Amino acid sequence: MLTRRAFGVTGAALSGLSLLRPGTLFGAETSVPPTPIDSMDLVDPELKPLLHAWLMQAPRVAWSEKTLPDMRARSAASSPPPLAQPRFFRRTIPGAVGAPAVDVVVIGVAGGAAPRPAVLHIHGGGYVVGSVAESIAPLQQLSAAHGCVVVSVDYRLAPETRFPGSLEDNYAALRWLHANAPELGVDRQRIGLLGESAGGGHVAALAIAARDRGDVPIAMQVMFYPMLDDRTGSTRAVPAHLGAYVWDAAANRFGWSALLGVPAGTHSVPRGAVPARVGNLRGLPPAFIGVGSIDLFVEEDIAYARRLIEAGVPTELYVAPGGYHGFDIIVPDARISKRFKAAWNDALSRGLETSAAT
Repeated sequence: MLTRRAFGVTGAALSGLSLLRPGTLFGAETSVPPTPIDSMDLVDPELKPLLHAWLMQAPRVAWSEKTLPDMRARSAASSPPPLAQPRFFRRTIPGAVGAPAVDVVVIGVAGGAAPRPAVLHIHGGGYVVGSVAESIAPLQQLSAAHGCVVVSVDYRLAPETRFPGSLEDNYAALRWLHANAPELGVDRQRIGLLGESAGGGHVAALAIAARDRGDVPIAMQVMFYPMLDDRTGSTRAVPAHLGAYVWDAAANRFGWSALLGVPAGTHSVPRGAVPARVGNLRGLPPAFIGVGSIDLFVEEDIAYARRLIEAGVPTELYVAPGGYHGFDIIVPDARISKRFKAAWNDALSRGLETSAAT
């Protein structure tokens, strides 16, 4: 998950598009460039100070296989220390057939209590960085707030592992959680999925795989600014004021290409790898999608939410005005961040409660 320190890891780029609007000159129709939109003018006021400081101090670092080791090291160094409670433990579980074992962290198991809901968390990092260790403290807070067990997955990262390696790691963790529900004190009918950024993309892909394989029911999928469409910033341009900060089009092309093993936006991608390209979204679990209005992913997230609704999936979409990518984690005390957090927490609570009543 992003932190203030990790903010400097992500890099930023101002992407430019030559947009034209119709006009007239001497009675003939012409094309006149519109007045450019200043991305900073759209940023929520409480999010600006840290952003200004970062832009002044942090050099832009391009995402590439050469810079990736340093990116990972900086991301790991930003990990907050775990809290004293709830308790957590690490476990190595069997992977998919022919795949290596998978490491998970389990938080909030309490003996003797009635079965509780569970959340399978999948961390972000553009498909190429991040680990469970970076998210333990906030996941402990999540477990305490919802009275749930949390399992977080250390899936294999790209480009060392291409799709479907990470999907199979996440699915192995989901099956393990479901199979071991009695020992963990978990209600099998109240297992939700939660992920941020690339983790949100993994959540969407996992929900689709679980529907298609049919052996583990999912109560709810909660996605923060999910990374859903490899075409964004490659074969599909976005307005210049979207994705200007934290995660831009160039970073997106690198992350998706690393996962897919083919250039982002390629006509043919591995089946099931890109949620936005999956044709049938019927039968998926209820969804919450939250995103900032100037995030690179805002258009693809709105489009995915619309398609879920059209497919008959109960869906809540929350667009935070003036939010850039990861704003709620970078500036958690801002009012926009608190409203965003309240919205997804409420959606998660309702989703897990509803599944218990059905």
